Amino acid sequence: MNKQKLRLSISLYLNYVAHGFGLLILSQNMTALGKSWSVPLKLVSFVISGVGIGRLLAYLITGYLAYGLAILAGIANSALDAGTYTTFAEMGQKGSRGNILIKAAASLGEFILPLLVSSLHHHQLWYGYSFMTMAGILIINAILLAPLKFPQAGQKAAESGQNTAKSQKSWLTTVCFALYGCASMALMIWFTQWITLFGQKQGFSTATSHLFLSLYSVGSIIGVFILFGLLSREVSPYAILLIMNVLATLMVLLLLVSHSAFLSEFASFMFGLTAASGIMQTGLNAFMEFFPDKKGLATGIFYFFGAAASFTVPIITGVLSDIDIRLAFGGDLAVGILACLSVTVISIACGKKKMINADRY
Repeated sequence: MNKQKLRLSISLYLNYVAHGFGLLILSQNMTALGKSWSVPLKLVSFVISGVGIGRLLAYLITGYLAYGLAILAGIANSALDAGTYTTFAEMGQKGSRGNILIKAAASLGEFILPLLVSSLHHHQLWYGYSFMTMAGILIINAILLAPLKFPQAGQKAAESGQNTAKSQKSWLTTVCFALYGCASMALMIWFTQWITLFGQKQGFSTATSHLFLSLYSVGSIIGVFILFGLLSREVSPYAILLIMNVLATLMVLLLLVSHSAFLSEFASFMFGLTAASGIMQTGLNAFMEFFPDKKGLATGIFYFFGAAASFTVPIITGVLSDIDIRLAFGGDLAVGILACLSVTVISIACGKKKMINADRY
């Protein structure tokens, strides 16, 4: 049984390595895809928005088959999350520990892909090999998963949370959590979609520009374990949210004003360490603690707005890229400021709520 659980865990994490590929594979091949489809970068960005929505509404924008495939990819990503998190819960592993390793697996895929794309470009090989590599990983993993037995669903009744203290400001906190769900997702998507093209626009080589994204992924992996260590030592999640978001926003600012390869590489690494270290999941946990008797609703609201970001960001940035790629990337600074404002209100409100609950005892 332990061997089965280990093998199942490895396969589930391997899915997220491929998922890490999927998060970046379209944005890393924007120029090649634009040439292949004979469309400008703006329309390629519109196609990427399909990953964030599971409807056919946006067919009215482009009408391309590629958009339909991107929508299916978005549906698959949601199904992957729903199935994986549930499976780990039924296997008896601690939720926070499983979440951390899932994030690390996705970051590993995000680290490998830019290096692969850069290597293909350097050797003048077909860009489609990066897509074939991801498909190969999924096929191999499907073969590994096929004989495995998944754990049966547990029958434990859901524990009822403590009653939430009613406050006139609770609606404002809920809005801020929803905004943070959107902003935290947008902050990462905005960066990963445009950092390579922005680097090239700044005058850096293709290899260096792809390296920015790889350093972001390395920072993300390291940040996962730093965050895990901080939370294990019971450091306030609200302080972590505030500090991490402020640092991430400052790193975007540094990238915008810097023309030094070293400083840009440092900023990319630090952005990954702060913005992509699992602080989005930390924000969700805080939201569920704020409404302990409505965790399902809190999760739905938080990730709904996260999905909205993955749909709207490529469209917004696609329009901005028609003006200037620097402007398309620079919009991430405004998103970072929004995230900082949101977590500031959250920290104040949740801190007061904890004090109220402590006074009861």
